[in-house]
Amino acid sequence: MRYQPKDSFQSPRFCGPRTFARLPYVEHLDDDMDFVIAGIPFDSGASFRTGQRFGPEAIRDFSILLRPYNVEQDINVFDYVSGVDYGDVPVIPGYIQLTYDKIVETLGPVLERGIVPICLGGDHAITLGELRAVARKHGPVALVHFDAHSDTWDSYFGQKYNHGTPFRRALEEGLLDVSRSIQVGMRGALYSPDDLDDARRLGFAVYSTNQFKRMGVDETLKLIHERVGQGPAFLTFDIDFLDPSYAPGTGTPEVAGVSIDDALTLVRGLTGIQFVGFDLVEVLPSYDHGQITAAAAANVIYEFITLLALQKREASKKLEQLKEIHIG
Repeated sequence: MRYQPKDSFQSPRFCGPRTFARLPYVEHLDDDMDFVIAGIPFDSGASFRTGQRFGPEAIRDFSILLRPYNVEQDINVFDYVSGVDYGDVPVIPGYIQLTYDKIVETLGPVLERGIVPICLGGDHAITLGELRAVARKHGPVALVHFDAHSDTWDSYFGQKYNHGTPFRRALEEGLLDVSRSIQVGMRGALYSPDDLDDARRLGFAVYSTNQFKRMGVDETLKLIHERVGQGPAFLTFDIDFLDPSYAPGTGTPEVAGVSIDDALTLVRGLTGIQFVGFDLVEVLPSYDHGQITAAAAANVIYEFITLLALQKREASKKLEQLKEIHIG
């Protein structure tokens, strides 16, 4: 059985429960699934505004407007991939370490079957739990990280686990191949130069928003592809990568960010990378007038799914070519 969205010519978009892009809500796993959408409604790692626990709900609510044909990538996505909305990880509010265990427990079986998890945050602390699950299956992975903040502090308020520390902890735990990892979009006032220098000393390639704007999308994509190379990778997208005019609903907004059109073009250009997991984090609907942020988030996630579809299409083409060579 292939899983795809409901036909909105047969069932109006405003009908039925809110699942991502109107995908079927399925709580079991089977071999016909290429990806699952999983919400992680946790915000106890946030340091300023909270409410990101309602992010998955807001993203799903807007995503009913998504359609199966991706015009920019010229592909009918669900001709090539099958996926479901897997519901939410059963988080434990206020208990970050126990929630990490729940994330690993929920995503472990998904990854063991070779299914790609696409997670909806939640604050950025959740990514550490995801990376723990991913590394159990794939070993250390490359990190492609779009964000206004490097999230590599050693501690925040004296605490080792929050949304400002996940990638330092991930390195300490051996979850990342830092030689293949890259951070793009850093900006805003800092406490000291060490805030970004620490990330570089840890081994990340780090590029600010201003550097990105000077280089442009094409040069940035070239750098990402060269850095990541071959092997498994994880893509994490903090919605504050975008300028607040495109994403006002977030916990720690930073001015002078990236436009949604450039962000989508960046994600679309990540074809050929072996992504084994994705997330989008820090959507905070109480500050999101007119669903602007939810709209941006849903469309970025749609591009994640499209990357998987393009990968499947390319693999199918190669298989057909091999068959033709064999027959010839």
